[in-house]
Amino acid sequence: MAQTGENLGNSLVRINKYLSSSGVTSRRKADEMVKSGRVKVNGIVVKELGTRINPSKDRVEVDGKGVRSSTHLVYILLNKPKDAVTTSHDEKGRRSVLDVVKVRERVYPVGRLDRNTTGVLLLTNDGELANRLMHPKHEVIKVYKATLDRPLKEREMARLKKGVPIDGSLVVPNELYVLPDSEGLEVGIAVHEGKHHLVKRIFESIEIRVVHLDRYSYAGLTHRGLQRGGWRNLTKREIATVRKLVDLATP
Repeated sequence: MAQTGENLGNSLVRINKYLSSSGVTSRRKADEMVKSGRVKVNGIVVKELGTRINPSKDRVEVDGKGVRSSTHLVYILLNKPKDAVTTSHDEKGRRSVLDVVKVRERVYPVGRLDRNTTGVLLLTNDGELANRLMHPKHEVIKVYKATLDRPLKEREMARLKKGVPIDGSLVVPNELYVLPDSEGLEVGIAVHEGKHHLVKRIFESIEIRVVHLDRYSYAGLTHRGLQRGGWRNLTKREIATVRKLVDLATP
């Protein structure tokens, strides 16, 4: 039977942690699901964020579908194609990255990429790793190739390297450079913050529009060797490296 509160037995886990570890979504998104009434425990809608369940006894459903705890951890690297959304539940019925990556386990994307942004996307059912990768304190580096609607000038680059105000704080790129033989129309930019449309907004601050954005690297993982829309499982070494990056031991 679902319960609320902090001082309960060790067999009980928070509903958001259970949904995260089962590969449904992140803990933050799980809280949103609970608040919006999309989660049932033993047939009853729960809206208490502190709800705890017994995984071995309680029946959990999200949007009417049963959720089973995942014991096999899966780590997938996708070279995300254009026009695929990174949400697991899209109200408009658009193609999702989960339609591209078809595995038996229930995985979900770590973070989000805009529908028209391509490149590296990690999908997993390792909820703890996903939570840490997305947490601001770990400052996980993301590297993008941005194609611009006009050449980036040296003085504009110098200005961006000093930082631009976005959402009330100064955003300073970790790296910013013009790609060879691009005449200033293609740049590489590395950032660690996760603000919405961050790269596009950085260039909008100097009245430059990003025509296309491709994420080349995330947490040290690149899409080298993967065609657009292609995916593969991470190697054991890659899993260990990514988990170490956010202070997690190898599972």
